[in-house]
Amino acid sequence: MRLKYILGFFIIIAFVVFAGVKLKSSITPYVTLEEAQHTQRVVQVKGERVPGSERYDFKRKEFIFKMKDPNGKEFEVRYFGVKPSNFEMASEIVAIGTYKNGVFQAQKLLVKCPSKYQAEQAPGVQS
Repeated sequence: MRLKYILGFFIIIAFVVFAGVKLKSSITPYVTLEEAQHTQRVVQVKGERVPGSERYDFKRKEFIFKMKDPNGKEFEVRYFGVKPSNFEMASEIVAIGTYKNGVFQAQKLLVKCPSKYQAEQAPGVQS
């Protein structure tokens, strides 16, 4: 009977260790552009889009644009996919990917539009 408890304890410990390792590998941290340049991991970089820098390469099916990080440094982002529909209205963009060869290669783009989340003002109410 004691052997069952010992075996059960080791199975639980193994499961906890496995879950911890998987959780740590699935977390995508927010980093600055400078930090992204020095890591090989998939990271999230937040910034503002540079208006007028967008273009789409139809041959490679690649959306290319420039972002400005919170420190004001501009960098190029390449995203293999379709441009998000509300990209022009974006106040902030989060690019998820890796920095390689002087370009941030995004796997995902998250577009944040503040007007979408602002409450509508009722008629006759002044703020």
